[in-house]
Amino acid sequence: MKQQQTVPTVPIFGIPVSRLNMQQTVAWLTEAVDSGRPHQIITANPIMVMKALEEPAYMKVMLGGELLVPDGTGVVWAANVAGMPVAERVPGFDLMHELFKVGETRGWKVYLLGSTLEVIQATAARIKELYPGIVICGIRDGFFGPDQDDEVIEAIREAKADLLFVARGADTQEPWIARHKERLGVPVMMGVGGSFDVISGKTKRAPVAFQKLRLEWFYRLLKEPSRYKRMLALPKFAVKVLRARENVTKMG
Repeated sequence: MKQQQTVPTVPIFGIPVSRLNMQQTVAWLTEAVDSGRPHQIITANPIMVMKALEEPAYMKVMLGGELLVPDGTGVVWAANVAGMPVAERVPGFDLMHELFKVGETRGWKVYLLGSTLEVIQATAARIKELYPGIVICGIRDGFFGPDQDDEVIEAIREAKADLLFVARGADTQEPWIARHKERLGVPVMMGVGGSFDVISGKTKRAPVAFQKLRLEWFYRLLKEPSRYKRMLALPKFAVKVLRARENVTKMG
């Protein structure tokens, strides 16, 4: 079996963020699927970095991921400030679609977990429409507690998925995948936040103008003002990066 290439990373306050571009990331994940070994992919953003710095248990989750992609604009900016730029931003939403494209040609099986039953059913239907070669091998809404974990894990194992996408919110989805990674045994597992809402058509992604200006976070805040408390981590992160500047890549 071919050995997977080592991922070049930049440590953002001790968290190793991938410097691969989108194309290289997809190639690495294709090898991950071929390997059959479980890999947790984490879409790193400033809110998650700040949470990890404040909560040792969350830091452990972040450090345990096999690949942390620079999903947040702030993470890309921090790498630039530190003098170790990443190749480009790798948004989790776009990465998921790139994996679907490859999966079409390879007959990959995909399991969707999270959100409401209505949203996840609509998401599965839309993925089949966009990528007919993809096999949706199972869906399950995200409304289950720890007492049902065994049942959910067993269903995913039986489905023999190549890709598992989990939409249960950043506070829940990454720790859940980390906790059960070996038992789940899926080659590529990734938390995708609100992506199912966008794919299903329940919500809209930020317009291209916002994406180009790297202001998707601001668009989400405008649409969901209740997110403001979480967003307070962004200025805190920016201040921390600017104060640390020379030490961003040296600090844990």
